[in-house]
Amino acid sequence: MTITLTIRVQREDFDLQAEVDLLSKGKAGVGAIVTFSGLCRDEGGTLASLELEHYPGMAEAEMNRIGELAIARFGLLGLTAIHRYGKIAVGENIVLVVAAAPHRQAAFDGANFVMDFLKTAAPFWKKEHGKDGAAGDWVAAKDADDAARDKWK
Repeated sequence: MTITLTIRVQREDFDLQAEVDLLSKGKAGVGAIVTFSGLCRDEGGTLASLELEHYPGMAEAEMNRIGELAIARFGLLGLTAIHRYGKIAVGENIVLVVAAAPHRQAAFDGANFVMDFLKTAAPFWKKEHGKDGAAGDWVAAKDADDAARDKWK
């Protein structure tokens, strides 16, 4: 069976169901698919949008490295990871991870692993834009994200 790894960094939105269908098509050994879709939240009503930037080429390379690690570690049969960039309004998609595996635990673990490493290792930066029109600072890395990543070591 061919193992599929799809990595994309894109400005435009994605279609979650279409991505699941693409990943699972023709893979009779897939017994579980786990999806994670991260959305832009409103931060208690103060946020209008997030501006996401990335290091082109390096972001895709790091996402590919993380995806290959997840496939090897959890025996995934397929993995899709899409991260958007640009200005993203509240309620819009930011990131998608779809993990396909023979069994549910591997799919859950694979998706969690990918997200924990995307948050800490892939070169993406976020800037908040408030409803009042003010642009905030670039969002700092969080210790909780590092702790989530470190549990996989």
